[in-house]
Amino acid sequence: MTAALRLALLLVIVLGGHAVPARADTTCTATAPTTLAFGTITNGAASPTNAMTSFTITCSTAALSILGSASVRACLKIGTGSTGTSVLPTRSMTNATADPMAFQLYTNAGRTTVWGAVPGGSPPAAIVTLSYAVPLITGGSGAQSVTLYGQVPAAQVLSAGSFASNFTAANVSLEYAYNESIIGTAQPPALCTTASGVSGHKTADSAFPFTVSANVLPQCSAYVTTDMDFGSNAGAITANLDRTSTIGLTCINRTAYSIGLGNGQNAQGTTRRMRFTAPDNSVYYIPYELYRDPARSQRWGTTVNTDTQAGTGNGAAQTLTVYGRAPPTTGAVPAQGSYSDVITVTITY
Repeated sequence: MTAALRLALLLVIVLGGHAVPARADTTCTATAPTTLAFGTITNGAASPTNAMTSFTITCSTAALSILGSASVRACLKIGTGSTGTSVLPTRSMTNATADPMAFQLYTNAGRTTVWGAVPGGSPPAAIVTLSYAVPLITGGSGAQSVTLYGQVPAAQVLSAGSFASNFTAANVSLEYAYNESIIGTAQPPALCTTASGVSGHKTADSAFPFTVSANVLPQCSAYVTTDMDFGSNAGAITANLDRTSTIGLTCINRTAYSIGLGNGQNAQGTTRRMRFTAPDNSVYYIPYELYRDPARSQRWGTTVNTDTQAGTGNGAAQTLTVYGRAPPTTGAVPAQGSYSDVITVTITY
């Protein structure tokens, strides 16, 4: 009876001195992050725009023993995305017309370490190490939250539109190696890429798919107009007086705009008129009209998509010509003096 007890005790001591490899199975999965949304980005912004999102990696192991454990070394690899061709110096997302916006993904809040797809290389994949008990019957698991940090650099010349890049398939790959032990502490593998000297090694593509998004609003600025001068005329106007003026503006690329011209301060119905007030306060008018075309057949008004002038910004200054005409006068000869009117220019984008 005493010898049997000694033998059992000796067996426990021998087994307790080693982490015994197991033949269970470990599987790691990750939750899908929410969209990494940068929101609205201003063309030429003076400061970078930051955003972040998070997800959880969970590893589970089937039941081993009362003293069982598992340890995992996992590499979370992120590639170029659906609209990019490189990771460095920046990734790129695009709008519907393939205009680019640079951005980058990082593993740290200081945004100094680019999140790449090369385990142990440059730029490196993110590494997660999990160790947990794997008791008999229930098995065990471990989980860790991972934060993805993003940044859109400042001072970019951008186009208007909604931008996005999708990260799926091989662009979001999870590679991991693991050790399992039925007794004692399982040591984490030195690398996530090794299949030698470990309990197991696996790779899963499309492990944590997500989308990066941003929006650039249409924008116009730098408005410049020139006056329309019909010149001088002696007595009644007997032939059309045709003159031009210009409207200048600068809109970021892909900004659709529409320019409308009001009827002025002295209109009679839809007829524009220049006004002169004599010293005796009597009032005189000279009719005129404004057009969108050199033939002066398309009146320029204020109803969008009907009689306004449409255009699309290209990031540079653009100039539109206003075609004016003062037709021959009818009735009484206009009084001698200077006639004028003020037109309101409305730019919609």
